[in-house]
Amino acid sequence: MTYDVAGLGNALMDALVVLDDAAIISELGLVRGTMHPYDHAGWQRVYERVRTLGVVFDSGGSAANTCATVGRLGGRAIYCGQVGDDQMGQLYASLLVRACGSHALRISPDAPTGKVLSLISSRDAERTMITDLGAAVRLSELGSYANELRRTRIAHFEGYTLLDGPMRQIVLEAMEVAHAAGGRVSLDVSDPFVVAQVRDLLITIAERWVDVLFLNAAEARMFEPRLDPEDACARVAATLGVRTVALKLGAQGSVVSDNGELVHVDAVPVHAIDTTGAGDAYAGGYLFALARGWPAARCGKLASAVAALAVAQIGAVVKDAEKLHAAVRAAER
Repeated sequence: MTYDVAGLGNALMDALVVLDDAAIISELGLVRGTMHPYDHAGWQRVYERVRTLGVVFDSGGSAANTCATVGRLGGRAIYCGQVGDDQMGQLYASLLVRACGSHALRISPDAPTGKVLSLISSRDAERTMITDLGAAVRLSELGSYANELRRTRIAHFEGYTLLDGPMRQIVLEAMEVAHAAGGRVSLDVSDPFVVAQVRDLLITIAERWVDVLFLNAAEARMFEPRLDPEDACARVAATLGVRTVALKLGAQGSVVSDNGELVHVDAVPVHAIDTTGAGDAYAGGYLFALARGWPAARCGKLASAVAALAVAQIGAVVKDAEKLHAAVRAAER
């Protein structure tokens, strides 16, 4: 196989800024700790208010973060999404190249690059997000990316793309292509809202194609509301017929059901600076290890370590090669 992981998702530029003054949130009319949908012009107005406060840019979107993490760990990863024909789209592409060595992005002349401005509290790392989806949700065909999906060990997707819109059909086609070629299909549920909106579709997809499923406690409760996280993890795996279910529990670590065996993974203690994309980092660490044939316990150990590195910095993708390589060496022991 040419790739360890090939991802497909909503390509969204992350713009992150740490705020000491919560008054800015109120001044902008935002609700702390929530996501606010904006159009391009509205997003730019908010950005102009905070642009001098040290905004950090990175290629974002759940699946993109996971693929970039695999690449930074030393794996062979590629990602497909759509950006605009603008400066932000060019930056997004260059950041993916730094992480993965290449990209399979589509460029849209009709919409700006999608972007998320995260206002991060310096007090408790709470995020208030301003989102303009832009070109990200307008990808209209799978096209030649099917060739990459046929040459990957694992094809990775995000739940957000299964919401109503043109991306849904493209993702379903991509899952079928990867599955038919003998690759594993990985899905991060992404958000309890996704389960609430498309629960039946998620079940159908899981039963038909998914080999690896990532979800958190809130998402697990949407499937199994009366079970504790450990039992929910096992039940979801058994009910949906998914070989590997990784249930992320934040500071409580994670539980992995792998081929019927439950594995408990401890969290790595860390002072959280920014929780943006911690789950994406976890998935990246897990899939990097899985592509190498590691057992579930070691996959989970590396995933937990990478997630801890992610929340100890600004941004979802860890760029410190020395720390990442040390995490890999520690998980190998």
